Amino acid sequence: MFITRTRATVLAASAASVLLLAACGDDTDSATHDTHSSTSSASATSATAAARTDFNDADVTFLQMMYPHHAQAVEMAKMVPSHTQNQQLIALAAEVEKAQAPEMQQITDLLVSFGKPAPSASEGHGGHAMPGMMTDAQMSALQSAQGAEFDKQWLEMMIDHHEGAVDMARTELANGVNPESRQLATAIVAAQEAEINTMRGMLGQG
Repeated sequence: MFITRTRATVLAASAASVLLLAACGDDTDSATHDTHSSTSSASATSATAAARTDFNDADVTFLQMMYPHHAQAVEMAKMVPSHTQNQQLIALAAEVEKAQAPEMQQITDLLVSFGKPAPSASEGHGGHAMPGMMTDAQMSALQSAQGAEFDKQWLEMMIDHHEGAVDMARTELANGVNPESRQLATAIVAAQEAEINTMRGMLGQG
């Protein structure tokens, strides 16, 4: 009887050991699988982030310059309702803001997808390297104007501003390779050339 009980105790202990080892094995396998999955996922994400090569320096330069250029146009557009009663100009300024503010977000998204820093609206406000940008002095003079004088200054400045944007967009179309950047450039040329014609007409230049 004593031998039987001893044997039963040994067998029970052995079974418990086997179960314990099996459980540990499952945990280890599971942990290994989870680690492998995480590593694979991270590698895939990294590969996706690094995979975008459908752009060149011309695309990056265009986007980095166009963002503050658009930002200044939006700033000018926001001045209009408080500086004039000219309903045609108020409507035009609203269209400028409506078109260019979403394009600024598109520019940001594209640059980030290229692995480049998000652009800043303050870059280039002194007219640096970008055609059509107003200087700080010009922006201050515009801010100080009212009524018909404001209308004239705003239209003349925005024509210059739009012409600069069209020049930049044409450079992108000549040298850029990214389809989305080129599509944006095409849209800018079409929209801003049409607005230039409208503004010239408002100045009596049409």
